[in-house]
Amino acid sequence: MEHTLSWVIENFSEKNDVIRTADFSISGCEWCVCVHPKGTAGSDHLCLYLHVVNTDSLSLGWKRRASYCFVLLNQSGKELFRSAEDSRCTLFCSEILSWGYNKTLPLSKLQEKGFLKKNKLTIKIYIKVLEVVHQGKSTENEMLDYRGFQIPASQIVLLNKNVPYDPNHSVDFEPENQAVKTKYRNLLRIVETLSKPPQSLSLAQLCKAQSEVNALEEAGFKLDWLNSKIEELSLECKKEPLSDGSRVRQLEDRVNNVELTLWDLKVELDKEKVKSAAAAASAATAAAAASAAAAAAASSAAAAAKVSSFPFIDFIIKRFFLSCFSFSKY
Repeated sequence: MEHTLSWVIENFSEKNDVIRTADFSISGCEWCVCVHPKGTAGSDHLCLYLHVVNTDSLSLGWKRRASYCFVLLNQSGKELFRSAEDSRCTLFCSEILSWGYNKTLPLSKLQEKGFLKKNKLTIKIYIKVLEVVHQGKSTENEMLDYRGFQIPASQIVLLNKNVPYDPNHSVDFEPENQAVKTKYRNLLRIVETLSKPPQSLSLAQLCKAQSEVNALEEAGFKLDWLNSKIEELSLECKKEPLSDGSRVRQLEDRVNNVELTLWDLKVELDKEKVKSAAAAASAATAAAAASAAAAAAASSAAAAAKVSSFPFIDFIIKRFFLSCFSFSKY
């Protein structure tokens, strides 16, 4: 059964903060729609999100699979935007509470004089819940389809943030930790690369992607699903007959890889040279200090020996005079 919600926002151009509908109930869950009239960070479009709210009342393992569509209309009923008709059902669960679109209408268009008649914007959302689970196993490790990949629900939230992907699905989530942001940006870049048609990928690109995945796994990411995808693409790449152009490109990639490897080795060699020079300088300083200490010790010993010889010389002189005196008596 499809549910329709219609919502009119008046004086739209004057709105700056997030606008939220009243909560509504569908299939045992409470929902709401949020509108970002000035976009979100990094977006210059109006953003729309569908949220599941008040989840404390739901049992462990709850989930809803639903399809939805947003439509934006002006005062006269003219359609300004319609989200893609997506036949796939989207999973809402404790790990993924919201889905939406981070690119609908450009903010510049909304600000044009006369674009919104009477400064009113009407939002319609069509929701069809296709699966209802009130209680079950934890959905944390449930695998979801993400652009052809099977990904745990606990990771798809992060992967969906700021992906330049039509129709611009996005989850209302942004990690606060800068290190986490950086790592996930790297992961998104890998996913973007592997989302290309297999025939456009080279073995060199796949090797590079594998190295980056290995680095992310060392950082604690569980990316078995991505390793499988790389292995699959590598096999396809090796099986594909090479045209003259692709053969040249593959050889160029191999040369580039060798050059990159040599560059890395040169950088490592330079670092080792710096370390070695520092160690040699430190050893020379230590040797000079030891030599100076030894010289000082020798000088001190010589002075001590000179002082200690005076009593002996005095003794010899006394004996000499005594012997002379003894000879004079006879």
